Amino acid sequence: MPVRAVAEREVGEPASNGRGGCTAAHASPLSVLPMPADQPALGGAFWLFPTVTRLTKDHPHHGTTGFCASIPYRGVMESTQRSVEDKLAAARADLAERDGVLVAFSGGVDSSVVAAIAEDALGADAVACTARSETLPEAELQEAKRVAEEIGIRHDIVEFSELESEAFIENDGDRCYHCRSMRLSAMFDRAKELDIETVCDGTNAADPGEGHRPGLQAVEELDATSPLLEHDITKEEVREIADHYDLSVAEKPSMACLSSRIPTGLEVTEEKLTRIEQAERVLRTWGFEQFRVRDHDGIARIEVGEEELEAALDPEFVAAAREHIGDLGFEHVTLDLEGYQTGSVSPANTEEFTR
Repeated sequence: MPVRAVAEREVGEPASNGRGGCTAAHASPLSVLPMPADQPALGGAFWLFPTVTRLTKDHPHHGTTGFCASIPYRGVMESTQRSVEDKLAAARADLAERDGVLVAFSGGVDSSVVAAIAEDALGADAVACTARSETLPEAELQEAKRVAEEIGIRHDIVEFSELESEAFIENDGDRCYHCRSMRLSAMFDRAKELDIETVCDGTNAADPGEGHRPGLQAVEELDATSPLLEHDITKEEVREIADHYDLSVAEKPSMACLSSRIPTGLEVTEEKLTRIEQAERVLRTWGFEQFRVRDHDGIARIEVGEEELEAALDPEFVAAAREHIGDLGFEHVTLDLEGYQTGSVSPANTEEFTR
């Protein structure tokens, strides 16, 4: 791959591009990072802003190349040069400075990692809190309890109902915003009762770039703290940190609330949420790991991971699905041969995940 938008200079020349670059004295004898050809330069400058150092013959590192440690595009610098260990240490140190934190905790890998870091940093001053409602499957609540115990963090449960909100029931393109707002508000209420000022969520550094995610607006409006996002920790790195803490959910697939199974524009009701949860319990019992049961007003559309499609076509499972899911009030039970697709019934083909 070619190195793109690279400026050469002699030792002794300023390496600054006018935006805070370093001088030759700070140049590091490291290899220049190759850049993908499909990554454009930003703002007319460099994407990674490397500066190749052409060393004079009498310099001890003559014949090598390097780039400056001071790079204006801070986000890319952090994601390419900061190790996972450095990011974890920074996140832990950040939380350790606080008097206490309450973690919005679903038992998914993202919020579990935040909870583990918080417990590591603050001990008894860290609290994991799960919001129980009609859209949270009972199996996920039990999983959250188990993982909190595994981490060794205090676990509180608060209750609220999204079905009290007409805006949520209408199920428009901003349903996840209304849900996240209510869920986080319940967290802040609990934090206030505990005299805790900081509420953390599990938004990671990859989330903002994943399409239509109205729930992130609620995080910003309520001023929740997102340690993974703030310290540039991506989903892949979240799983590495989960392994570091020996968390059983390190490889757990992302899970969205039950309302994400109802196509946008169709009303969310308690009856639909209940039969979706019961239908997915059938798939969980049969050992499927990545799945959804979409509720198309009486038609159950089963999605499973591509690698699990063969198992879903097994005659014994087909018979069980037809019997047990069909008895829940669905007129037809179908299998989507394209397999599981994130947010296949939501705007811009995305869905909000529990973190």
